[in-house]
Amino acid sequence: MSTALLFTLFALILIGLTVFRLFFYRQWRRNRLLSNAFPDQWRALLKAQVPLYARLPLNDRKQLEQQVQLFLAEKLFYGCDGFNVDDTVRLTVAGHACLLILGRPYSDYDEVRSILVYPDHYQAEQVEDDGTVVSVSREIRAGEASGYGQVVLAWAECEEGAVNPHGKHNVILHEFAHQLDYLDGSADGAPPLSGDEAKHWQHTMTEAYEHLRHSLRHHHASWLDPYGASEPAEFFAVLTEAFYQQPRHLKDEQPEVYKALYSFYRLDPLQLDNAPTPDTIVKIV
Repeated sequence: MSTALLFTLFALILIGLTVFRLFFYRQWRRNRLLSNAFPDQWRALLKAQVPLYARLPLNDRKQLEQQVQLFLAEKLFYGCDGFNVDDTVRLTVAGHACLLILGRPYSDYDEVRSILVYPDHYQAEQVEDDGTVVSVSREIRAGEASGYGQVVLAWAECEEGAVNPHGKHNVILHEFAHQLDYLDGSADGAPPLSGDEAKHWQHTMTEAYEHLRHSLRHHHASWLDPYGASEPAEFFAVLTEAFYQQPRHLKDEQPEVYKALYSFYRLDPLQLDNAPTPDTIVKIV
């Protein structure tokens, strides 16, 4: 075989491997991961730590389990301040995070790379630049998300959301809503949408956001977390918490907002609230 032919074959093999690596390897690897059975211990932890999981139809349960499987295989967890990240922590975070994409493609989390977990609230530096003076202050936080694929969580707050599934706060849902907001490059309260869906979102969310700000300015009590009035990105994250944790209240108070969130998440939590737990369904024969 001539040198030229050998070089051509080598080049073709190299090109083929490069194409496979760039376009097909990730899906091939994921298919291999999903060929493994979902551990019974993980299933028990999801039932205990992610209350909505037990109310999902069987097909949706399977879908969530697969997303959790991929999430745990691909995302790196780090314990901070000596915190030990065990399976309870990992399944709690992954289960709640994947609820947000249960009706969406798993690729929405492709850019999420690492989750840092503190035992409780932590201090973080806040840098402010007004154009002339740069000031640095320290804030106490329960969680944060960045456009660089990192999510930071306080485990005490994660536990509170897990054991109180109808409460106002769930830091995991909140921070991973920010990650979905980052999909179009910036956290501005408007995740990537198109056409009529985008128009409905902009009109509905702008009106609801201004209504919340107006109410708070006039010292009117709001059932929604006032933190949502700080900026549109926080409004979206706070609404996401309400959508999954207090869906009836949200739909009664803001039906168009509920409709917009349902269209984005492609899931109706109210149907799950009224559905029997699959494990308790008895077939009559």
